[in-house]
Amino acid sequence: MKTRTGIFALVVVAAVGYCGLLAATSLSDLRAGEHLTATRPVNPELIAQGEYLAKLGDCAACHSVPGKPAFSGGLKMGIPIGAIYTTNITPDKTFGIGNFSLEDFDRALRFGVSKGHTLYPAMPFPSYANTRPEDVEALYAYFQHGVEAAAVPNRASDIRFPLSMRWPLTLWRWAFAPRPKPFVAAAGADPNVARGQYFVEGMGHCGECHTPRNLAMQVKAQDASAGDAFLSGAVVEQWLAPSLRNGGLDTLATWSVEDVEHFLKTGTNRSGIAFGSMSDVVIHSTQHLTPTDLHVTALFLKSLDGGKQQPAHYVYADDTDQALRSGDDTKRGARLYLDNCATCHRPDGRGYEAVFPSLAGNPVVQAGNPASLISIVMRGSETPRTAAAPAQFTMPGFAWRLSDEEAADVISFVRSCWGNDGDPVAAIEIKNVRRSLP
Repeated sequence: MKTRTGIFALVVVAAVGYCGLLAATSLSDLRAGEHLTATRPVNPELIAQGEYLAKLGDCAACHSVPGKPAFSGGLKMGIPIGAIYTTNITPDKTFGIGNFSLEDFDRALRFGVSKGHTLYPAMPFPSYANTRPEDVEALYAYFQHGVEAAAVPNRASDIRFPLSMRWPLTLWRWAFAPRPKPFVAAAGADPNVARGQYFVEGMGHCGECHTPRNLAMQVKAQDASAGDAFLSGAVVEQWLAPSLRNGGLDTLATWSVEDVEHFLKTGTNRSGIAFGSMSDVVIHSTQHLTPTDLHVTALFLKSLDGGKQQPAHYVYADDTDQALRSGDDTKRGARLYLDNCATCHRPDGRGYEAVFPSLAGNPVVQAGNPASLISIVMRGSETPRTAAAPAQFTMPGFAWRLSDEEAADVISFVRSCWGNDGDPVAAIEIKNVRRSLP
């Protein structure tokens, strides 16, 4: 009898605690945010400012899907517990945000709470938390008056109950999301660097991909003040988003301010070409930056030191070029390179600038984690088509042509030639990427 009574008491306590937790999270979601009121009349200038900010925030990359109206959502995003689909953010009053007040919009953007429930942090509200009120107002004006309403229903997530419950997201938000606070430059900061910092840490949300995460999937450093982990590089969906700090061979250490500007504007520079998700970032976001904003963004990125990383010095070696030109293809992967790669990247590994990137001295080729190089070889890649660089060049994927062992051989070859000092890769690393291919 005592045992049954004890079990019953535990059940009652657990039920009361659970109900209390649900009540607390629901109340938190309802009360999140702050009273934000419009300070300027809606006019073409305000809408244009909001459109520019929406491009900086890369909103189209997630909320616009080819073949559907702009910003009507529907992009599938895989997460550890299933998949979610981006929402309709057009001013449609049934399926979109046409009934959102400015305060509702601000709560979703900076606080991560939409109509009474916490959003999945696939929406980068932790980064948007530093957005200034005047910029929130401009964004709201654009999405209410500068975007065409589209009656496209939202798609439910592919997450099974009980993992589909929203209240745990509120706990995540309590624990890990920064309290929204408009960006204020540090005392004595260079105003140009501070402007770049505002974009990179906030609307640009660069840290969402380029900063490593902890077990609970929160970034290890939300901004530069949180330490050297910020923008120190991370693996995202079989791609390595490289360090953007100014130190080491696999970072921006060898890039000038002008190199960074050119890369953000065109997706290319003398050192390489954008690939993976970064191509979409260039197409939808960074190519639209004004010359001033390109410059201040580059200034801020170049101001980030590499922490404990020491700048590396690459020295080209021509022994591989000489061997290949003399007919010596005995090195592991050499024949595969000649048959599949040398036409575009040349026997000397130097490629053609802005068209076929150099493999010699390329930080992506030599990175300690070869994830991006493997993905490029297996999936292929396209140069981003931008207003400043409208021509597009394509590298085909070789998953259909090369076995796991052959791909490992040719990748190991390019990582060890022309002065490169990357470690060899194993066939199992190729196999793991092949499994993720559509």
